[in-house]
Amino acid sequence: MDRSITFCITDVFASEKYSGNQLLTFLPGPAITDQEMLSIAREINFSETTFILSEKSGQKGFTVRIFTPGEEVPFAGHPTLGTAFVIRQELIKHPVDMIKLDLKIGSVPVTFPKEGQNKLLWMEQATPEFGKKVVPEQVASVLGLATSEIDSEFPVEEVSTGFPFLIVPLKSLDTLKKCTLNRERYYYLVNDIWAKNILVFCPNGYNSEQQLGVRVFPLFYGIEEDAATGSGNGCLAAYLVKNRYFKSNDIDITVGQGYELGRPSQLYLRANELSGKFKVQVGGKVISIAKGTWYL
Repeated sequence: MDRSITFCITDVFASEKYSGNQLLTFLPGPAITDQEMLSIAREINFSETTFILSEKSGQKGFTVRIFTPGEEVPFAGHPTLGTAFVIRQELIKHPVDMIKLDLKIGSVPVTFPKEGQNKLLWMEQATPEFGKKVVPEQVASVLGLATSEIDSEFPVEEVSTGFPFLIVPLKSLDTLKKCTLNRERYYYLVNDIWAKNILVFCPNGYNSEQQLGVRVFPLFYGIEEDAATGSGNGCLAAYLVKNRYFKSNDIDITVGQGYELGRPSQLYLRANELSGKFKVQVGGKVISIAKGTWYL
């Protein structure tokens, strides 16, 4: 007998259809192995693919697993928002204010807008952890930049809210746009550090609404560049308040990403830090694209 499973495609952190980051989410269905999940993720070749494994919410929420084309990951941002959107639309089928996802890193809440609001979904991310600081010269060679193009006023620093990123501050949008990953030097760098993802950012975004521009290079996980990275931008939000980038311990900003890939994305970051305690939230819009049947 044929085995089949229903899937939905959404665009996450999108202002309109066919922008933002693509996500394919599978609804609960027949039993599926870890290897099948990874093979499907490779076949789809989106930056992430999610599998909802429970019809109803348990104590920690709906059980969800996230796969890149390279491997399973414990947490990722746009899959969290997109999967919560699909759960409300396809499984719950009525408005709710919040849904929790039970991910490998634990329970992650996603809140939904009330009637008449701006349609942003928000996820609250785990307490940030801060790792190594990397010398600018080393990361500049990875990105095809001169060391002088990295903003020396702020550190190149590892941050994780469940998935670690190396945060790299640049001086300008022009510098951000010209970053080119040197694969050999990239692997040499990440072999010796916790974070395998590199997030570069600069002051000024791609439009007047955005305070920052961002690019993310997660080559280690089988992705050359990501169009919109909720987990990475959560790490960035924590970095910004820790290092007082905006001379404040409280931020509420808009970030642009994905423009170099032809997938313009807009992410909303809120964070604050008080006496060493952080709160980090990342928001964005989710748009339905397609629904279909996958034959296993």
